[in-house]
Amino acid sequence: MDVIESFSLKDRVAVVTGGAGLYGRQIVEALAEAGAKTITASRNVKKIEGVAEALRGRGLNVRARPLDQGDEDSVVRLRDEVVGEFGQVDVLVNNAVLRPMKQELSRKQWEESMRVNATGLYLMTEYFSQPMVERKKGSIVNVGSIQGMIGPDLSLYEGLEGVWTIPDYYFHKGGMINFTRYMASLLGQSNVRVNCISPGGFFNNQPEPFLTRYNARTFLGRMANASDLKGVIVFLASDASGYITGTNLPVDGGYTAK
Repeated sequence: MDVIESFSLKDRVAVVTGGAGLYGRQIVEALAEAGAKTITASRNVKKIEGVAEALRGRGLNVRARPLDQGDEDSVVRLRDEVVGEFGQVDVLVNNAVLRPMKQELSRKQWEESMRVNATGLYLMTEYFSQPMVERKKGSIVNVGSIQGMIGPDLSLYEGLEGVWTIPDYYFHKGGMINFTRYMASLLGQSNVRVNCISPGGFFNNQPEPFLTRYNARTFLGRMANASDLKGVIVFLASDASGYITGTNLPVDGGYTAK
């Protein structure tokens, strides 16, 4: 196998939680462009079906399926549907995130966040790793955040209304990194790799003062765009990263290195 071929996902089956947001859309696109049969799953089936339909229009193999990752029955049902249809799962990207917490914090919001973002991460990894273990091959990629690596810089938000940071995101994204290490250790003996990426902020028409402050904190002088995750996702999903597991890779333009 030459090096370019090692990046191919031809004949692989990939499952992506979420798939219509800033992260998810490009993740689904990248896996499908690399040749994978790609299933994007979310509670908002209408939204992800729109993404899938657009990609199918380009000749890519993308399908949308319902999923509530905080509900064990829903997770098992999706796993069984995928294995029943394709006979295998080669790649899982844990990308979905729920953000119920608002500026006015409450315990109820916190608990709902943990149900989906912590327990849901565990459920997806537990059930979708099983067919990988049986086949002795697979790659799991967790989509974290630089906010799981560092504390908030509150000066970025100073004087801005409607732009803030919330505590649950730091909690579950930080936990995701060590959960990645734990699962990499547990599943490594079955040749199943588990890695995490920690993206920086994405450009989404934020207020100009925020953009100026944020961009100044990165080496590359900008926020992430709609294609910046594509390469790293394909790399970690494919045989090109066959000897990499248990790692966390910042994709942040140098934000956390500055």
